Amino acid sequence: MKIEIRQGTIEDVLEVDAQIPEFDGRNTKEKLEQRLSDITHLILIATHNEQPVAYKMGYELSHFEFYSWLGGVIPTARKNGIATQLRLAQESWAHNQGYTAISVKSMNRYPAMLQLLISSGYHVSGYEDKGTTDKSKIMFIKRMIS
Repeated sequence: MKIEIRQGTIEDVLEVDAQIPEFDGRNTKEKLEQRLSDITHLILIATHNEQPVAYKMGYELSHFEFYSWLGGVIPTARKNGIATQLRLAQESWAHNQGYTAISVKSMNRYPAMLQLLISSGYHVSGYEDKGTTDKSKIMFIKRMIS
């Protein structure tokens, strides 16, 4: 599957999001705009035949740390290394912007994401207890090498 990665828009994200059943419509235009307004951020879109099939977005936590906030791949495009391509593009961009770390949170209900993070050099850095292991969040960080 030939994939192209480009910077995108919130509209691109919502187009992909609508095709990801795990996300059940929780990401609205208003929610995304509110989180990203007045802050340095990056939206990456992966396309196949000019159609958006995946995204990865994040924003600045501090001058040194970038937060990888949301991402997803539509079911028909999974298992093609797209999430890895997006992660690498995001890490490269963050490094080039001068960030020295990228942080991310995930959940037990996304085992593929947990495996991807660990195998990609992210270390567990904390845990947000939300009452159940299904809703709690595992925090990860990756230090960028200069």
